[in-house]
Amino acid sequence: MKTVRLSIIGFGAVGQGVARSILSKQEYLHKHGINLCVVGIADSGGCYVDTQGIDLKNAIATKKQTGTVATGSDGVLDLINGIDHDIVVEATPTNINDGEPGLGNMLAAFESGKHVVTSNKGPLALRFSELKEAAEDNGVMFRYEATVGGAVPIFNLIHEALAGNTIIGIEGILNGTCNYILTRMAEERMPYELVLKEAQELGIAETDPTYDVEGIDSACKLVIIANSVFGDNATYHDVDVTGITKITPEALELANENNYLIKLICEATDGKLTVAPRLVPKRHPLAVGGTLNVASIQTDLAGRITISGKGAGSIETASSILSDIVFIARNS
Repeated sequence: MKTVRLSIIGFGAVGQGVARSILSKQEYLHKHGINLCVVGIADSGGCYVDTQGIDLKNAIATKKQTGTVATGSDGVLDLINGIDHDIVVEATPTNINDGEPGLGNMLAAFESGKHVVTSNKGPLALRFSELKEAAEDNGVMFRYEATVGGAVPIFNLIHEALAGNTIIGIEGILNGTCNYILTRMAEERMPYELVLKEAQELGIAETDPTYDVEGIDSACKLVIIANSVFGDNATYHDVDVTGITKITPEALELANENNYLIKLICEATDGKLTVAPRLVPKRHPLAVGGTLNVASIQTDLAGRITISGKGAGSIETASSILSDIVFIARNS
């Protein structure tokens, strides 16, 4: 049995989802010769460290009751640098202004010889090349499946299952909030403002939905794809972005009459990065509804491969994080 020691930095919905996934999958992991031992958890209140292994069920309960797992005065970097472990799971909130605190956490992990698994888009949308090089320079792995598409395995598919193929272009729907709003507007002929309010009440849209509806979240994800798949050195500022706030029920109705849907499509092809509403034929692989995400990958050998699935949610995102953890456990 191989014991892999890890820390979880950021213990909000995603971090707790990772803890729940580890708890629920212990039998599966043990069957495959892997024992995951969480030795540190950090949230906005501070850190909780137990080098013998944290009781995850208790940590989740404590977080719910008190709002923090913190038991000491040590900072996050003390945990990353000072505690012996193998993998840092970086699940702090996305910040596209300067990428912090995730950027500093990831660089510190690499410099101290630890692998990083992350769901945090901000650092990768701003300084992907620097992070990749830091991981390579320190001989550790950098895995980020959860940054794009929630549970949809885009990077695993491209880098592993489609290894040997040249990727010609990628297009898809990478934001479930926008897809839900456009789907509801088309189905119910409701105006944008009403559907947005409904989405907020259901917890699908944030109280401040700007990142989603203005296409910023989609653009960040597209940049990560372009940098990872095409070796670009792009940032969020290199994407031509148009959001969905100006789309009317009338425009959706007109599209419907001609057997089209309007979707917020991300596209990376010929060195161009675009996020914008586009007409999609109703029978097209990209014509998915609700909160689903979809990615359609054009390759030279395999042709077009399209995958779809849940693009958000704590357990769904944790699914991708756990997949990356297992990959490292097997290959490190």
